[in-house]
Amino acid sequence: MLDKTLSIILAGGAGSRLHPLTAERAKPSVPFGGKYRIIDFTLSNCLHSGLRRILVLTQYKSHSLQKHLRDGWSIFNPEVSEYITPVPPQMRTGNSWYAGTADAIMQNLYLLERSHAAYVLVLSGDHIYRMDYAALLHFHQEQGAELTIACMRVPLEEARGFGVMSVDPSQRVVEFREKPANPQALPDDSQHALVSMGIYVFDMDLLCRELKFDHELAESRHDFGKDIIPRLIGRQRVFAYRFGGEKGRVTPDRYWRDVGTVDSYYTANMDLLLPVPPINLYQRDWPIRTYPGQYPPARMAPGHSGRPGQFDNSLICGGAVIMGGTVRHSILSAQVRVDDDARVEDSILFKGVQVGAGAVLKRCIIDKYVSVPSGEKIGIDPVADAVRFTVSESGVTVVPKGYRF
Repeated sequence: MLDKTLSIILAGGAGSRLHPLTAERAKPSVPFGGKYRIIDFTLSNCLHSGLRRILVLTQYKSHSLQKHLRDGWSIFNPEVSEYITPVPPQMRTGNSWYAGTADAIMQNLYLLERSHAAYVLVLSGDHIYRMDYAALLHFHQEQGAELTIACMRVPLEEARGFGVMSVDPSQRVVEFREKPANPQALPDDSQHALVSMGIYVFDMDLLCRELKFDHELAESRHDFGKDIIPRLIGRQRVFAYRFGGEKGRVTPDRYWRDVGTVDSYYTANMDLLLPVPPINLYQRDWPIRTYPGQYPPARMAPGHSGRPGQFDNSLICGGAVIMGGTVRHSILSAQVRVDDDARVEDSILFKGVQVGAGAVLKRCIIDKYVSVPSGEKIGIDPVADAVRFTVSESGVTVVPKGYRF
């Protein structure tokens, strides 16, 4: 079944709620956990699930993403029909950019039709999770489904931001509502709802037919959750697949995060520093692949004052140097430098950030190649920070890429 499946990763969204981290890059290419990009999680799931034909539909500020795919993911052999191919908008169906999730695939329908695949796995490139898609595909086949929707339980108050579904005892979907104001709770759990993860398995024939039909509807928003799926409920065999219960090789930790806002992105990174992280990056048979770069080892050493560097419960990547500074509960990407008496706490520093002597950073996200001057304080006075930078609802200060003080 795996060799009959075409995987499509939707990676063209602007990610406006994650601004300014998305000011110069697509959301799937935003760094995560020090060394990864967000899309690495979806691509690694494909790799370990045995899926070898992957289209990545790009659009918004895609250069960084396409460069990452070239450098880190040119790993398959096209001589045996394996590929990870970025596909920018080509306006094959009109003069518009991708107008919705369904429209993005419709504009590339010719790639589906010539793939000779029997199934299409539709994925998003901007979520953090580990999942064995092979188990999902086997469930689809066993149920005789024409569409299978991966789903999970979430607290009722959070369900308003998702597609909410109801299922019968056989897990067939009997109702689907996109982002309802009053989500329906599970029959056996009044505090939770069953929601879509935006992961779909379609029979190829059904998907192509529905995309063509939807394309002709003037009133359609050309979106899977708003248009395609609701029309199929009751007409086709649509089933729900429960995330976290798969029988595949991945340990079911049930961790899934949409990192679409600054606060959710910050929290997901900080999850990696918990005593027992809810997502295990150290599982040896399910590693998250990325482009590591060629960097020297990380180093901690005394600064010019002779004071030793300090490091507590943090992630530090290759080429990072702590020269007499202090780093606590933080994530440092490659080539970061923290100088004498500088203090970095509860922060995320992207590649090439330089922290001058005596500077203090607390609850910050500092984008690439920013040089923080000696004695500078960020994250201490939110009012003063808001004049210069973006400050999230929970008080996380974000310094944009290349900012000059």
